[in-house]
Amino acid sequence: METVRLHRMSEYHTCTQQDGGGRGERCPENKRHHGRGERLAGQGPSTTRNCYRDLSDCGLVSFPDGVFKMIRSCTDNIHKISLANNQIKALSNKFFLTFTQLREVDLQGNVLSTLPEAVGNMEHLVSINLSKNKLMVFPERLTDVSSLQHISVEGNQITELPMEKLSLMPSLRSLDVRCNPLTADAASFSHHFTLLT
Repeated sequence: METVRLHRMSEYHTCTQQDGGGRGERCPENKRHHGRGERLAGQGPSTTRNCYRDLSDCGLVSFPDGVFKMIRSCTDNIHKISLANNQIKALSNKFFLTFTQLREVDLQGNVLSTLPEAVGNMEHLVSINLSKNKLMVFPERLTDVSSLQHISVEGNQITELPMEKLSLMPSLRSLDVRCNPLTADAASFSHHFTLLT
């Protein structure tokens, strides 16, 4: 799957039509799609449309409202968004309430100090990368996301971890907390996942 940057998106909405063999095709934004679901009309049952966005290295300080409007017909099918290496200070609840089908979010290299409450309502999120931000407190709402498998908060300013809550996350496989000023007993609680410190 290839990625198209925001400033190159005037002609493409970065949807990938995939068949059972994994072959993909980039779809022009003005191409008429039939039906609102992931399955494409007129195609076999194994054909799906996966939309995603790479907005990394765009100099963003927030998620542009214009993007919500530009991709509103595709939001239910967006499974991955990268906002890496921008200057984003905060994300609104609207971001997670809009992109409810996200599986992966890459937010590394920003200046985030918190996450909105709505992140805890995500039902399909598998991986979130929050490395190299300005987090001083671990975003505990992430512990409410039962589908989460991989969390990275490497390179922040976190001193404590909610290990009891993290240990109750049924799908969590790895937590990367390297390069944080953790207290000596921050990771002392028994856990089932891989903890990188």
